[in-house]
Amino acid sequence: MNSKTADIRSDIAFSTPDRIVVRGKSLPDEILGKMNLGDFAYLQLTGKTATPQQSHMFNAVLITLVEHGITPSAIAARMTYAGAPESLQAAVAAGLCGLGTVFVGTTEGAAKMLYEAFEGAGENPDLQALAVKTVAAFRERKQIIPGLGHPVHKPIDPRTPRLFAIAEENGMAGKHVQLIQLIQKEAERASGKVLPINATGALGAICCEFGFPWKIVRGFGVMARAIGLVGHILEESESPIAHKLWHEIEDRASAHLRG
Repeated sequence: MNSKTADIRSDIAFSTPDRIVVRGKSLPDEILGKMNLGDFAYLQLTGKTATPQQSHMFNAVLITLVEHGITPSAIAARMTYAGAPESLQAAVAAGLCGLGTVFVGTTEGAAKMLYEAFEGAGENPDLQALAVKTVAAFRERKQIIPGLGHPVHKPIDPRTPRLFAIAEENGMAGKHVQLIQLIQKEAERASGKVLPINATGALGAICCEFGFPWKIVRGFGVMARAIGLVGHILEESESPIAHKLWHEIEDRASAHLRG
């Protein structure tokens, strides 16, 4: 290696004419047929082989985010495919572009909130006090607390209890999970509203238990939802609904103009 390239480095993977090595493991000999997709994703991200407990939890994290019905991201993917069936990848990308602070990407906001709550709090902080402080800060800024509330799932997001149960079973229901549960109770008390911990809130807390940086957490939703969108596109190719949705919306939106 010469001095001009000495500062260019990646520790993830390399390939030669007869080898493909990912995180120090031979892809054909140590990964294919020996790891599931979630475990391989964990290896890719961390450079470590998941323990059985981490495997169960991380696979649950990813599976949770694969599918949630005819959502805006699924509609965007189907509409794009209807207009450009020759470009499946563009349809998937169109669906993924809408994952942000409202849909799926709230995992990032929840994780960031929890990490920041513990900053400067010491070794054994009073979790109830942190919850009260966190809720008060969001209310003062008139901001929605990420990870709480859901437009459909009330009074409980059915995914959340199961995720927390899996976390408990696998030794991953630590201080971050406990704190978001306390934040939820405090937020309900302060607002007088029913604010269930939604799936992205639970996932954000669990991602903190793994120690994943908050800035990468939204990526798990991107990874998982891509699988779901490919499924929607396959269904769209066999039983299309995009054109029906288009004409139905156009008719409703312009009905007032026709008198």
